[in-house]
Amino acid sequence: MPSGAESGHSSTEKGAGSCTLARARLRIEESKTMKSIVKRLLCGVAALALCATAHAADPYPQKPVTLIVPWAAGGSTDILARVLSEHLTRSLGQPVIVDNKPGASGNIGSAMVARAKPDGYTLLVGSMSTHAMNPALMANMPFRGVEDFTPLGLLAYVTNTMVVHPSVPAKNVKELIAYAKANPGKLAYASAGPGSTNHLSAVLFERMAGVQMLHVPYKGGAPAVVDTVAGQTQLLFSAGTQTLPHVKAGKLRLLAVTEAKRSPLLPDTPTVAETVPGYELAVWYGAFGPKGMPAELVARLNREINAVMSLPEVKSKMNAIGVETATSTPQQFGTILRKDADRYGKLIRELGIQAE
Repeated sequence: MPSGAESGHSSTEKGAGSCTLARARLRIEESKTMKSIVKRLLCGVAALALCATAHAADPYPQKPVTLIVPWAAGGSTDILARVLSEHLTRSLGQPVIVDNKPGASGNIGSAMVARAKPDGYTLLVGSMSTHAMNPALMANMPFRGVEDFTPLGLLAYVTNTMVVHPSVPAKNVKELIAYAKANPGKLAYASAGPGSTNHLSAVLFERMAGVQMLHVPYKGGAPAVVDTVAGQTQLLFSAGTQTLPHVKAGKLRLLAVTEAKRSPLLPDTPTVAETVPGYELAVWYGAFGPKGMPAELVARLNREINAVMSLPEVKSKMNAIGVETATSTPQQFGTILRKDADRYGKLIRELGIQAE
């Protein structure tokens, strides 16, 4: 039998062994628990990463896009918007729905876009008048033409013509200037109202050609055309869509276009600037979104819009109604907008013109 000392020593060794085993088991359990925690954390991080990646990869658009036209259906702007929406629907893979919101010279529809979220789901077909002229013409504007929008791209130009009644003894711009100088204050020109494109075209011509004419404002473009055709007024600056049918019928005489360069739609018609250097009034349409749109989204929409406006069938369809399609970068379109807003705003303020 072991002695008492040996027995105590053996018990001590057994106790120490048990403690060591317990500690080892504890370390193993702790290790398993830690591995489980780490595994769970890694799974969670991976899941979050997958969700973030999936979210970032969500293609635009995920729902229908609204394209607001701030005028009534049936006009050239509406036709342009519907052609654009038809092709964007195909390329974007979601419906692009034209929504006409007329009223207040385009301000009602434009203001809706200015107040919309900058997420690309509410866009606008605006114009020189809504963004470069209205802010200077009207009090209590519901938006700022430059600051409250993101320019997405130029869409088109409308050929703006200078026509006279056949009774006017002028076959070109030079002869018209001579006639106006010989009859100061007597050559009557029609407009759609104070501050309209017709009006500003004529005011610029008066200033730059050094002539004085008589302004006869109407409540809209249609009656201005009717009375010029009837000979009640003698001169009119207006879109070719309104004047060219009467030119072809021999009821009006086409003298020039107001753009800086000759229109591809009327290549044989001179510009006013060929006689009055520096004269230019280009009527444009463009696509806008609310301010603050992400750069990636702006670039995407600009590419899609330019692709549509470059299609031969789109060019042909728009040319048929006197509209020349155009393309630009967002930056180029923004430059055009700021230049025109400054130029026409200054002219309107100098003359004290207010919309009626």
